Amino acid sequence: MHVIPRRLKRVLCNRSGVFGSKICNVDEPYEIIEHPADVGFIAYGRTLSELFENAGLAMCSLACALEKIEERVERRIVARGRDAESLLYAWLAEILAVADGEQLVFRRVTTLHIREPRDGVAGEAHGIAHGEAFDRERHAAGTYIKAVTLHQFAIERAPQGFRARVFLDL
Repeated sequence: MHVIPRRLKRVLCNRSGVFGSKICNVDEPYEIIEHPADVGFIAYGRTLSELFENAGLAMCSLACALEKIEERVERRIVARGRDAESLLYAWLAEILAVADGEQLVFRRVTTLHIREPRDGVAGEAHGIAHGEAFDRERHAAGTYIKAVTLHQFAIERAPQGFRARVFLDL
């Protein structure tokens, strides 16, 4: 079962290129997309920083309903990558590793600093994941996410910002 926030409105894009040619509404943080074997999302952001935050939010929302998660703990997230895609992949994989390793659920992830990869120099993303220990009594568990995958993984610069497509292994 996939937990999808009630407030989420699906954003529709025409198909061409990686994501579509129609302008997508970056006012929505993400949309959940289904796949025969996995689940995924398309995250949006006016800036690369906002894209990373919204991608983290999308992944966290699939793992647990966000409404009842309190921000009792913070975990530092640091990722490195040689290009924008590998940087976002590492960012999401690190969030997942921390959550899984410590049995935490996160309500949101904030970026502190992102250095975009350029001219052969790897990029870095630094941020904080906000959440608490998973409590079966209070939290509605969603989908158990085993890993972030590279299947159809892509980031695209759109006229109004960025969008990324991510699939998760369940």
